[in-house]
Amino acid sequence: MTQRLALIAAAALLCSCGGGGNPLSNPDSIANPGQTSGQKLSFIYFQKCVNPIYLLQLPVNQNGVVTTNTCASGGCHDTNTGTGGALRLIGSAPQVDLADPANTPEAVRATDMYKNFYSSQGATVIGAPAESRLLAKPLLTTLHGGGRIFFDLNDANAKRISYWISRPMPQGQDEFSVAGNSMLTSTGECLDQ
Repeated sequence: MTQRLALIAAAALLCSCGGGGNPLSNPDSIANPGQTSGQKLSFIYFQKCVNPIYLLQLPVNQNGVVTTNTCASGGCHDTNTGTGGALRLIGSAPQVDLADPANTPEAVRATDMYKNFYSSQGATVIGAPAESRLLAKPLLTTLHGGGRIFFDLNDANAKRISYWISRPMPQGQDEFSVAGNSMLTSTGECLDQ
């Protein structure tokens, strides 16, 4: 009888934890705490140099069969119809004019380009390209349902992604830091080494 009372008490406690209903279900809303420390990657470099890679027709090698596709396509990482895991992309995301004073950080964070940035940064280990799924999967050092996209780190696109991941913004500065401009040449071209 004591064991039965303990089980009933435990069940009542579980029901009181989640606002009622099924104690094993997810709550109606989840409030994730904001990031309070750590570094971020450059939005400036991402928009200019990394996002365009997602729109390129790239060779896809799946078990020796080579086709072409874009990373942002419907069968891959398109946010609506893609099957490509956590990386979600909006292929039609327009560039954001960071020189426009109306494009405050809050306004930029509401754009489709920022959604691509945020999803991409989520597939990285900041400062560690070799540990980042964003690079490991297309190199096939980690299982990638889309096959091998980059054959090695000498691929120009792999170099750009690696460069972006390995150069976070200075501690205490956000993703819009002008420090990101140092990742571009004086004429605005993308550096990769």
